Amino acid sequence: MADFRDPAAHILSFAQTLKGGGVERALLRMADGWARAGRRVTLVIGEPGGALAHELPDGVAVHSLGNTAYRALFALPDIVRALRPDIVFCPGNHYTGAAWWLRRRLRGACPPIVGKVSNALVRPDLPRGAGVAYRAWLRMHPSFLDAVVAMTPAMAEEAARTMGLPPGRLAVIANPPALPIPNAVLPPIPEGRFILGVGRLAPQKRWERLIAAVPRLHDAEVKLVLLGEGEERAQLERLVERLGLSDRVSMPGHVPDPLPAIARADVVALTSEFEGVPGVVREALAAGTPVVATDSSVAIHELIDCASRGSVVPPGDRARLVGALNHWLMPGRQRPEPLVESGPEPIGAYLDLFDRLVAQRGR
Repeated sequence: MADFRDPAAHILSFAQTLKGGGVERALLRMADGWARAGRRVTLVIGEPGGALAHELPDGVAVHSLGNTAYRALFALPDIVRALRPDIVFCPGNHYTGAAWWLRRRLRGACPPIVGKVSNALVRPDLPRGAGVAYRAWLRMHPSFLDAVVAMTPAMAEEAARTMGLPPGRLAVIANPPALPIPNAVLPPIPEGRFILGVGRLAPQKRWERLIAAVPRLHDAEVKLVLLGEGEERAQLERLVERLGLSDRVSMPGHVPDPLPAIARADVVALTSEFEGVPGVVREALAAGTPVVATDSSVAIHELIDCASRGSVVPPGDRARLVGALNHWLMPGRQRPEPLVESGPEPIGAYLDLFDRLVAQRGR
C-alpha cells in the first residue's frame, strides 16, 4: 500500500495494447518501479494481451477496456471518476488526444496530467496541411497537460519551442534502462556477422531502407536481422524476396529480451523517418555496440555524440547509409567502449514530479 504521506499515492496511466512498442515497454518498466516504491498503480489498457503481456508487473492493477481501438480510451473520464487517482500519466505523443478528452470532460475535477514526449515534435515528413494542423495541436498541449517530461535536454528545448511551455512545466527525465529478463528465450541470431534492427515493423521505421542497403554492402556474407512485429511485415517480406535476400535477411518477430542480440550484433541500425529517444540506441551504446542511425530526432546527436560511438546519416540518403554500415563492418574496426549513463534516477525523479504537482493542486 502507498504511504499516506505520498501526495501522488495513486498513479493511473493508459495504453492501447501491449502488442509491442517502445512507449508501452517503457511504461511497464515505470509502472513496475512506481509499484515497488509503494505507490498504487493502475494501467488502463485497451487489451492487455500481446507480446509485452509477460512484462506486466506484479502489484499493478490492470483495467481492460476490451477494445484496442484508440476511441476506447475516450472512456477514461468515467474510469478516472470511479477510481479517483491522484495523478494521470500520458505515456507518449500518440496518447495526448485521450489526455485532452479527459481534461475536457472532467475540467476542474481532473487530477493533474503529466505527458511524456515520446516522438519528434518537428515533423518535416508531414504534408504541408497536416504539418500546419500538427503544429496547432501542439500549441494546445499547455491547456490540458500540467507538466511535460522530455527524455533529453534537446527534446525539452523542442517541447518548449513547439508547445509554448514555460520552463517550470518541463522536466527532463530519461526512461528507466532496460534490464535483462531472466530465463527469456534468446532471439534467433546468425552465427556469423550481422546487422540488427529492433522496432515495430511500421512505416515510421522505414526498414525498407535498411533492407535495400544489404546487397550494396562490401561484405556479401553479412546478414540482417529485424526484431519486431507490425503491419508492414508482408510488404517487407515481399521486398526481401524481390531483392533475392531470403538467405541474408530474417524477421523472427518480437522477442521478449533483445539485449543479448544487441550485444552480439556487429552494428545496430535505425532508419526511421522520425523518432523520440530510441531505446535501442541507448541499449546498443550501453552494450558497446556501434550504431548507425538516421538524423530522425534532436536526441540522436545527444546519444551518438562522437564518431567513436556510431554514425548519423540523413534520412533517405542511401549512399551515406551504405557507407556508414560499411565503415563499421570493416574487419578489425574497434567497437565503442560501453557507455555508462548519468543523470537522476528515473523512477524517483518521476515520483518527485508527481508529488510536487499533487501537492500544488492541494494548496
